[in-house]
Amino acid sequence: MSPAPSAVLFDLDGTLIDTAPDFIRCLNKLRVQRGLGALPPEHIRPSVSNGARAMIEVGFGLVPEDPDYQEYHTAFLDLYEAGVAEETQLFPGMAELLDWLEETAIPWGIVTNKPERFTTPLLHALQLDERCAAVICPDHVAQRKPHPESLMLACKQIGVDAASGIYVGDHRRDIEAGRNAGMTTIAVRYGYIEHPEEVDSWQADLVADTVSDLTKLIQYR
Repeated sequence: MSPAPSAVLFDLDGTLIDTAPDFIRCLNKLRVQRGLGALPPEHIRPSVSNGARAMIEVGFGLVPEDPDYQEYHTAFLDLYEAGVAEETQLFPGMAELLDWLEETAIPWGIVTNKPERFTTPLLHALQLDERCAAVICPDHVAQRKPHPESLMLACKQIGVDAASGIYVGDHRRDIEAGRNAGMTTIAVRYGYIEHPEEVDSWQADLVADTVSDLTKLIQYR
């Protein structure tokens, strides 16, 4: 059995918390405002980890080069900010994992590409803001994931060596960032992944299909 990790860092959307319901609600609300029908949740969910840009492409077929893109992008983010935690919650089983980490005195933190504008009120609403040892958003670094800067900063704030920590994520860029930082990486297949079979090609050290699997990998790896 390997030594206990010095810290466990989590990606946010699709890894630690299920933000999809609020993304789906806001996108469909914007579609209705624009005279369109709501899309099925399963049509939107796989793209949630790719952020607002992906939502606008899924919902309206617009990309940043299109003339109307910025208007839709801004309107979507305003809707999301107004209700950032209406339906969002920890993935089932994650509360117990966080409790175990705290009881075992293993600090945990969040490293996300979600801007601080949304991350801070979201964590406050879920009462996680005073529990996590570090929260790193793209606002805090020069380069986003998959660059390792954000992970290294989180480890520095916590006071641990990245090489003895774990990073957990549901996107290829998360695993690349973790590897670039020299951390043990765990890819989770329960997140917002359009093609779950592709997770095996990300070269993560470990793969978890469920939160229960993730808990076992962290506790007994």
